[in-house]
Amino acid sequence: MKLIIGLGNPGEKYEKTRHNLGFMIVERFLKDFEPVKTTSWENSAKFKSDIAQIEWQRQSNQKSSIRQAQDKNQKLEEGVSLEKVILVKPKTYMNNSGMAVQLITSYFKLLTVDVWVVHDDIDLPLGAMKIRFGGASAGHHGVESVMEHLKTDKFWRFRMGVGEGKSNLKNQISKIKNVENYVLGNFVGQEKGKLKHLIKRGVNGIETALEDGLDSAMNRFNTK
Repeated sequence: MKLIIGLGNPGEKYEKTRHNLGFMIVERFLKDFEPVKTTSWENSAKFKSDIAQIEWQRQSNQKSSIRQAQDKNQKLEEGVSLEKVILVKPKTYMNNSGMAVQLITSYFKLLTVDVWVVHDDIDLPLGAMKIRFGGASAGHHGVESVMEHLKTDKFWRFRMGVGEGKSNLKNQISKIKNVENYVLGNFVGQEKGKLKHLIKRGVNGIETALEDGLDSAMNRFNTK
């Protein structure tokens, strides 16, 4: 079983903000997986989250088009395996994201190595992506909260860039001097085009990690 958490803030006010990139990616992942919407988000008071549960059909050397939800009565072909995946959008607000993550991991008795956190990252330029295991939070309060509640940093992160990159560092420092205002701002202008590409890249990264493993996903999607 895999637990894939998109970090963000609940509510219409935050829907299009940079800080909600994690929400955007897991939403798009489910939409692509279930184009006919047989699976939808469920508001879970128990887990303080919106959650969706799917079964990922893993089969080597098959195209992504086969990864749609299977009829529960359909007999699986030889060599095909299913893995349960729980998608999560915490409703505890960003700075308390770990509360929801801890509730779910405890209930399902999950190892933290099976926890994947998808989040925005101002230290990476917009459009960049890095998958990594463990390490510091780099000042991301949502990641800090997950670390605090799980009492470990040993979980996977899908870091999705929303910054401007080192090539324009002086301007970046000026623009995001108040980091909170920056990440709670909406994507604007040309950023919107890059955002669409980044969401697709994030979804493809998750698909590859589920299908071929995280090492393969890192080799393919990590920005050099």
